[in-house]
Amino acid sequence: MKFIVLVKQVPDTEEERRLTPATGRLDRDAGESVADEVNERALEVALRYKDANKGTEIVVLTMGPAAAAQALRKALSMGADSAVHVMDDLLEGADISTTAAVLAAAVQRTGFDAVIAGNESTDGRSGLVPAMVAEHLGLPLLSSLNTVELTGSTVAGEVTAESGSLAVSATLPAIVSVTERSAEARFPNFKGIMTAKRKPLATLSLADLGLDPSVTGAASTVLSISARPARVAGKKIVDDGTAARELAEFLVAGRLV
Repeated sequence: MKFIVLVKQVPDTEEERRLTPATGRLDRDAGESVADEVNERALEVALRYKDANKGTEIVVLTMGPAAAAQALRKALSMGADSAVHVMDDLLEGADISTTAAVLAAAVQRTGFDAVIAGNESTDGRSGLVPAMVAEHLGLPLLSSLNTVELTGSTVAGEVTAESGSLAVSATLPAIVSVTERSAEARFPNFKGIMTAKRKPLATLSLADLGLDPSVTGAASTVLSISARPARVAGKKIVDDGTAARELAEFLVAGRLV
């Protein structure tokens, strides 16, 4: 079994995130960047299968600038076997349409039995890339799984629905995305950190993938941005015998009841 796990380097959610006024793009120099946690949970799904099935191969794949290699190295230290980094100056500021097309090409070039990803990144929050990759590859998608069960030929899991949960399944090859309810990712140990330095990490450009530079044409444009309004103090109610009525009026005005 060969897995490709999609990973991403994102701004730390513990820090303030900002957009660059001139471009409307995320300012990635505004704070520290880390490997996205939900993608680490996707990797954990593949690692648990590998723990029980020797001979399993796990490749981690990302698209991004040079700094994104840090996320790949962490994934390698957790137990992945090799990494692929798609890096090209023409991809700077790529939207989800471009990202999905490029990732699909890299996935196809690498070869796989299953592709596993997080259901949405903590910076973009679109939740669409796994579905778009599946569409490019013409493969079934099992999206936003809370649990994942893999065999040599099938994948199944549970997804939360509006009025309960659904049990879904598909034959491999398939694309799978997992939520933050899936298995918690393991921590890299010392041996893993040391061996990660010797594991192969291939860097690919658009030319290596056989993609025309026109694929980078943005399908969306940011017209304007504005700063988030400063927080203001809330209303303080002093109980002089009318507090219950004032509280009820406040809840009704805010459509909270």
